Amino acid sequence: KLCGYLQKLSGKGPLRGFRSRWFVFDPRRCYLYYFKGPQEALPLGYLDIASACFSYHQPEAGAAAGDEAAAFEVHNPNGAVAVLKAATRQDMTYWLQELQQKRWEYCNNLDAAKRDSRTSPTPSDFSKGLVAKDNPGSILSQNASAERARNILAVETSPTDLVGEQAASQPAPVQPSAINFSLKQWSTEIKNSMSSLRKGNNENRKSIFYTTEEWELLDPTPKDLEDSMALEEKRKHLAEGSKGLTSSAFPFEFGRIPHKTRRPLKDMIGSSKSRNSSDSSPTEWCAGNGNKLVSELQLKYQSQQEELEKLKKDLLSQKELVRLLQQTVRSSQYDKYFTSRLCEGIPKDKLELLHQKDDQILGLNNQLEKLNLEKDSLQQEVKNLKCKVGELNDRLGMLMETIQAKDEVIMKLSRQLSDCEDVTSSQSGAVNSSMATCTNKELQELDRLKDNLQGYKTQNKFLNKEILELAALRRNAEAREREWQAKYTSLEAKLCQIESKYLILLQEMKTPVCSEEQSPAREVITQLLEDALKAETSEQPEQAFFKPHLVSEYDIYGFQTVPEDDEEEKLVAKSRALDLKSLSLSDNREISAGVKWENYLASTMNREMIRCVELKNLIRSGIPHEHRSKMWKWCVNLHVKKFKDSTVPGYFQTLLQNALEKQNPASKQIELDLLRTLPNNKHYSSPTSEGIQKLRNVLLAFSWRNPDIGYCQGLNRLVAIALLYLEQEDAFWCLVTIVEVFMPRDYYTKTLLGSQVDQRVFKDLMSEKLPRLHAHFEQYKVDYTLITFNWFLVVFVDSVVSDILFKIWDSFLYEGPKVIFRFALALFKYKEEDILKLQDSMSIFKYLRYFTRTILDARKLTAIAFGDLNPFPLRQIRNRRTYHLEKVRLELTELEAIREDFLRERETCVEKRDLISDDEEDS
Repeated sequence: KLCGYLQKLSGKGPLRGFRSRWFVFDPRRCYLYYFKGPQEALPLGYLDIASACFSYHQPEAGAAAGDEAAAFEVHNPNGAVAVLKAATRQDMTYWLQELQQKRWEYCNNLDAAKRDSRTSPTPSDFSKGLVAKDNPGSILSQNASAERARNILAVETSPTDLVGEQAASQPAPVQPSAINFSLKQWSTEIKNSMSSLRKGNNENRKSIFYTTEEWELLDPTPKDLEDSMALEEKRKHLAEGSKGLTSSAFPFEFGRIPHKTRRPLKDMIGSSKSRNSSDSSPTEWCAGNGNKLVSELQLKYQSQQEELEKLKKDLLSQKELVRLLQQTVRSSQYDKYFTSRLCEGIPKDKLELLHQKDDQILGLNNQLEKLNLEKDSLQQEVKNLKCKVGELNDRLGMLMETIQAKDEVIMKLSRQLSDCEDVTSSQSGAVNSSMATCTNKELQELDRLKDNLQGYKTQNKFLNKEILELAALRRNAEAREREWQAKYTSLEAKLCQIESKYLILLQEMKTPVCSEEQSPAREVITQLLEDALKAETSEQPEQAFFKPHLVSEYDIYGFQTVPEDDEEEKLVAKSRALDLKSLSLSDNREISAGVKWENYLASTMNREMIRCVELKNLIRSGIPHEHRSKMWKWCVNLHVKKFKDSTVPGYFQTLLQNALEKQNPASKQIELDLLRTLPNNKHYSSPTSEGIQKLRNVLLAFSWRNPDIGYCQGLNRLVAIALLYLEQEDAFWCLVTIVEVFMPRDYYTKTLLGSQVDQRVFKDLMSEKLPRLHAHFEQYKVDYTLITFNWFLVVFVDSVVSDILFKIWDSFLYEGPKVIFRFALALFKYKEEDILKLQDSMSIFKYLRYFTRTILDARKLTAIAFGDLNPFPLRQIRNRRTYHLEKVRLELTELEAIREDFLRERETCVEKRDLISDDEEDS
């Protein structure tokens, strides 16, 4: 998806400046929409890339280095120039190459093989299902040399983080001097602000680029920040405390050199080394040896200090041990004294135990004496070590004083050396600096020229490619113009011929000059009929290319426009197809509806679609052919989300596999009805048609999901219509939506209970909404439910012309079964006056069988269904369904009782044994 941040030059006067905008490319119309931000719903405007050309200026190398951003221009045929600026020149190059490629692909798709004039040349991947197979997706053969040149001149560049869907998480590069508000599109800005603040839309308008986890990572809470800062401060205090404990173990500091004397020494030594690194004086060598000796003494003293601490710890532990042993000896002597006097009659074994204790006490006393001796020796050793430490401290002080004296000598000598070097270098430095300055300037100028050369090469390649593409596109446009001119000339010639023959007929009708048998009018009429019904083929292919095809053999849905059997019906069907074609060409409202759809879909680029009044009104006006697949799938998922969430992945394939492998009672009837589904549609006309296998799969899978229904005649037509715009699995869920969500229970069962109830509800609505027509039917005892029953069962399939059929299905999949009642009443209201003119039941019933095929104005029918018939509450339909359901169930119970009585009577009566019922005859 080509999207990202760019800055657009807009405004007037002091407010003119670059403003950061979020740009999104729409391949449906080759528009580059721009929004205020990635989460906005409505675009501020768009740029038409299909008819635009691009350019940019190559700045000087110095200017380019100072300004990271790179600007380019988009020129439109009306003279308007849009100036856009990317964050880097790399992003600018990427945007230009991608926009060039998108324009090339879109304009070549305009030249793709012939399309129906009512459909827009959209890419084939926007449609799914069987209808999408009819859209030629191959591009016409292009000029090989032009394509080769485009590849040679192509400048391949990879995008940065500010281009692509990941750029939405990046902050917008706003110019500090520009106001990021558009006065020209102030109404759109306010709408976007209000839509973002509207209650209940926050959860449904999640950006396709953000997730909750990412925002938590980027924006921690204030409490988390305070905790982390407190933890960091605690760690610092602990670290400082540990440093203090470690340093306090030493009795003095090693760095006793004063700050004033140490800092100049370091500076002077550093300057001396930088000036003459190859020479080293004896004084510097002495200073180095002195520092080395000090460091060795410090290390030695530190090791001895550590050993002393260790010995002190051992001494303390030994003292504690001696104290414990002394206590043990005193207690044992005391016990011995008393036991010798009080226990003279003690047995021998106890006396031996006492002797052993006495021996242990003696051993401990000896050990105590040894430890005392060791203690004395250790104390003497500590005294000796203290003496050595004192001597070392004295020696270290002397060395420090010596080093300080040598530092003063070094400083004095360094000053003298620097003065001498300044005198000599001042003379040679002037010459060297002038030469170095000239050399640096020449090198910088050379680098600048190289950068300019590389930039101009890139710009030259881009402009050459732009000129080449524009020339190729201009040639294609000229070729299209010549083709349209030839078709226009052919149409004009055909119109002149028809007008000439028409005038001859008028003249003959006004003043006949001969008998009827030899009338030239009959010959003219016969010739006109033959020309009208003649197949639109030509032996010369170049003439066939320019011949205007007013009515093709199949419409865009695959339905046959003119039947092949009946000559009279063939002429009527062709006349109806011509009327439809004329109506679609003369109705400019279709174009405005298409623009509204494009604007709505552009507003959903950065958010998910939700149910709203605007979308409902758009769907009621009809979904454009190129967006119907997407919208039908969205509507189906909206209604069956709870079913799909409760199923495992591959649910449809599992059902189909079970239906194919195991015995399925519905499979036989399904096979019988496959070729009878839509025989007038090329996708289902033969056993080898692609739609037949898909239809079989969906019906088998559904019969396995709903064994109570299995298969009912009528389901095949519902699936066949769904498969024209949906894939197999989506068509399966579409059937689930109709049978399990929209329609009441028992609508498609064997008894068709729900269908019978709806016919009675429809009669009530007829008496309420169209009382004159209802009274007319009642007067001549015409049961119009015999006609409308099939309308409800298959949702008008094979009852109305295809254009109206799919507009009804658009609203039906979004709003539900109430739409069927609306359009059924609208069809009668559309022809109410014509029906009231009929004065006998036979003519009325005959007219009802075909009158829906004569209704061609879908917009007028829609206005009647959703305007003239209001109010139309769904609660009223539900209440009447409940009322009539009980009555129909009671009638079915009575019929079942009559059937059982008939069966019993047939068994008992010999004369009626040969009678069989309809069910038995079918079986």
